[in-house]
Amino acid sequence: MLLASLTEISRLQFAITAMFHWVFVPFTIGLGLLIAIMETCYVSSGNEFWKRTTKFWMNIFAINFAVGIATGLILEFQFGTNWSNYSFFVGDIFGAPLAIEGIFAFFMESTFFAIMFFGWKKVSKKAHLASTWLVSIGTMVSALWILVANSWMQFPTGMEFNPDTARNEMVDFWAVAFSPVAMNKLVHTLSNCFVLSAIVVIGISSWYLLRGREKEFAHKSIKLASIFGAVSLIILLWSGHSSSSIVAKKQPMKLAAMEALYRGENGTPLVAVGILNSKKNIELYDSNPTAFAQEKPYLFDISIPKGLSVLADFKTNSFVPGIEDIIDGYTYTTKDGEEKTVLPMQERIEKGKIALNALVAYNKAKEAGDMGAKAVAHAQLQANFEHFGYGYFEKPSEAIPNIPLTFYSFRVMVLLGGFFVLFFIVAILLSRKESKLISSKWFLYTSIISIPLVYICSQAGWIVAEVGRQPWTIQDLLPIKAAVSNVAVSTVTTTTILFLVLFSIMLAAELTIMFKVIKKGPAAE
Repeated sequence: MLLASLTEISRLQFAITAMFHWVFVPFTIGLGLLIAIMETCYVSSGNEFWKRTTKFWMNIFAINFAVGIATGLILEFQFGTNWSNYSFFVGDIFGAPLAIEGIFAFFMESTFFAIMFFGWKKVSKKAHLASTWLVSIGTMVSALWILVANSWMQFPTGMEFNPDTARNEMVDFWAVAFSPVAMNKLVHTLSNCFVLSAIVVIGISSWYLLRGREKEFAHKSIKLASIFGAVSLIILLWSGHSSSSIVAKKQPMKLAAMEALYRGENGTPLVAVGILNSKKNIELYDSNPTAFAQEKPYLFDISIPKGLSVLADFKTNSFVPGIEDIIDGYTYTTKDGEEKTVLPMQERIEKGKIALNALVAYNKAKEAGDMGAKAVAHAQLQANFEHFGYGYFEKPSEAIPNIPLTFYSFRVMVLLGGFFVLFFIVAILLSRKESKLISSKWFLYTSIISIPLVYICSQAGWIVAEVGRQPWTIQDLLPIKAAVSNVAVSTVTTTTILFLVLFSIMLAAELTIMFKVIKKGPAAE
């Protein structure tokens, strides 16, 4: 019970830190590229309007950049304080992308940020433009290595387990850096950042138009951000569809949780809108499997026929496994026509325990100098290592993520994504003429309301990605309960409260400063 309490409060602290951090990061990354485009317009045209516009948005960028750094550093420190077992187990792999991010990307951002922000009158136009582009590229490169590390947790590859150190060690850096999960996540996350920043720029600019201020500045900012956001949204939707296909192959339990799919079928429908049946839960599954099977998954749903099969495999009649299929074991056919079998969860748990016991036996044989027993234990470990993480479970239901949170978060993300498609279409049409844009007050108010909505959408996407992966810190290798540090619950609880207070103060301060900058408006040259 103590471990469970420690695990849950450690998870809560990490979730709070990550979600606060993600308030600042996407806007910083997206706005960085937008101001680089704006300054390019200034250098190429010589029009002072674009310089004034760039400087205003650069001030907003600087505020987010500073606070984002602070929350990001705290987030990385938690791997050592609250998740030391995780850091020990995979530090040789997970640490490499983070080290590259810190040494190269963050160094590049920080160095050229000073030139970008303070060097308007100290360097040439082209040198200043180059620094702005390098800051923008630096934020994206920084995101690349963070996402490489996160993607490896979703799909561990390019490594081997060393029983002598009980650690996973990298054997193929390029497999880690360019895994299909990492590349897709990079495109999806960056396009999300671009969409979010475009909507925030449109919303802030709309505020000026509602007050009859800075009309040319607001109109041109909306026009540029609308095109930028629409193109980014197309990429976001495409990469999101590709992401679903990758999740179906690499993390079928996550996809099943996203859909609250308990029993799969050929031509699986996609639930567009639904209300879950709260009686169909893990507690009932453990206590009365028969009653669990009889409960319907939804109280209400509107489904798209064969939609999930298309989403997962680009085919209308493919089989998508549900939660109970994954627990009971199932057989599927690959694209090459080969039949493969996924073992029942209970069998994977048993094989995982064999792997854990084999590791203990290996170390004992090594200490005793018994080379024969050592070889036998090593063979057992290798034969069962793909089930290693399941050995920490006592029952199959422990492998089921939080279905309601994953299910509803996915629908919030998708429904808001659909709303933003319409939003950008309208924004592009109205921004063609300044007078038409100014007279469309309903759109200007909608733009302001869309700022919190796009943040909700972005956070919902990360909830799907991370909660859907639970209970794993590293898919199939290390569950959360085995990754947590052995520290006092009171210590983690205290620091969680302190972080929550600190982050709230930082957010309030950031918003106060930003609102003052917005209220002041672009400074006259």
